[in-house]
Amino acid sequence: PIVDKPGKGSFYATDLEGILQARNIATLIVCGVTTEVCCHTTVREANDRGMHCIVVEDACASYIPEFHEAAIKMIWAQGGIFGSVI
Repeated sequence: PIVDKPGKGSFYATDLEGILQARNIATLIVCGVTTEVCCHTTVREANDRGMHCIVVEDACASYIPEFHEAAIKMIWAQGGIFGSVI
């Protein structure tokens, strides 16, 4: 299904969590724009729900390259506190 998100994160005011639970999906592959806002928010929301995220660095972007780099570093910091980056 296509999930139309009204906010920054993919879980806010959507049925995404229920859709994933119904399909027993616990790992997400995350990509999109912008890395530091929408992607990061989705990863944090998923992490708070006990899911593992794999962020595809080359499939994410930002208008400001330094923000992209910082967001990616924050995901894999402390042993992958929010998820994995490939």
